[in-house]
Amino acid sequence: MATAFFRTIILYLLLIAGLRLTGKRQIGELEPIELVLTMLLSDLASVPMQDFDSPLINGVVPILTLLALTTLLSYISFRSGRFRSLICGEPAIVVRYGKLQQRAMRHNRMTVDELLEELRGQGVTDLKDVQCAVLETSGQVSVLLRSQAQPVTPRQLSLNVTEQLLPVLLINDGRLLRDNMKKMDVDDAWLRQQLKREHLTDPSQVFLLSLDQGGNVICQAKEDV
Repeated sequence: MATAFFRTIILYLLLIAGLRLTGKRQIGELEPIELVLTMLLSDLASVPMQDFDSPLINGVVPILTLLALTTLLSYISFRSGRFRSLICGEPAIVVRYGKLQQRAMRHNRMTVDELLEELRGQGVTDLKDVQCAVLETSGQVSVLLRSQAQPVTPRQLSLNVTEQLLPVLLINDGRLLRDNMKKMDVDDAWLRQQLKREHLTDPSQVFLLSLDQGGNVICQAKEDV
């Protein structure tokens, strides 16, 4: 029992460290190299977790080998555009000025239904509104709308708008984030003042408290307070 427990922890931590090499991507955004790596790692890790007669090193060595190979291929892809095109393919234009590019769709085995589904997912229902749609190497479709179909921007209307500011969490579910307080240059006296405004006495009573560069504060108490 203890053997299974420690084997699982070791392999789990090893896989997490390995997948961090691929960056923060969703499954649908993985490049072919990354997708193959993910599938192989899951199979390799499951064997030593279940087969206690097999030494743990028999599962660790193939995993490390795959991670090293993937790192090497990623570096070569970074240095060589031709190698990257060979391994990952190239983006393909599937819609140009409202017209389907049938040859590109056949080459990538993309049906009309699949393309229309991707366009609907981005709020596009009329092909005539599409200036260019590109099938990326990750399988996602990027859409550029014609000028007359794009949303109007404040610049086009000559409007002066306030820039949106990114709020920084200072309290997260009762936990005081000291590092973020230092970044925002606020102290305990400022915090006590904000809590007093909300009739609160302690950070543990706060579910969320955030502050942006404009001085805007959002404070929400826990439901049981």
